[in-house]
Amino acid sequence: MVPCYFKPSLLLQLIICVGCHNVGVAMATPNGLVVPNIKKVQSLSILEITKELSRLQQMASNNKLNSEDITGGTITISNIGAIGGKFGSPLLNLPEVAIIAIGRIQKLPRFDDDETVYPASVTNVTIGADHRVVDGATVARFCNEWKLLVEKPELLLLHMR
Repeated sequence: MVPCYFKPSLLLQLIICVGCHNVGVAMATPNGLVVPNIKKVQSLSILEITKELSRLQQMASNNKLNSEDITGGTITISNIGAIGGKFGSPLLNLPEVAIIAIGRIQKLPRFDDDETVYPASVTNVTIGADHRVVDGATVARFCNEWKLLVEKPELLLLHMR
């Protein structure tokens, strides 16, 4: 049996459970990449999320984000497709639980049930997750559910409060 050694700094890493979802959005600015987050998205309407995202974009563009804007994130979304990326290996920024990188949309040939070729809009989504909190099967189920909602956005209406 091989003994296991832990660095003291690793022992101090805690998992903190919070009762809200603060979604970070990676933004490329003239001053570098920043990741402000939208606080408590679970209690916001789509219009409120849009308004807050717009505020954060304006603040980031003017290099005016404050510490409250960039701390407390629980998950980050990075649109690497906006700068031409197809896929990536997003690195988790602890204490966040996950990061999602969305690649650029490509028009690719696909086959229907009758084996007829048709053009389809396809994107790659890569997720990095803290496996102390969420396992790979849960991430895979999340991806399948997200794919369904992206392909059929009208289903989002059924989940809205």
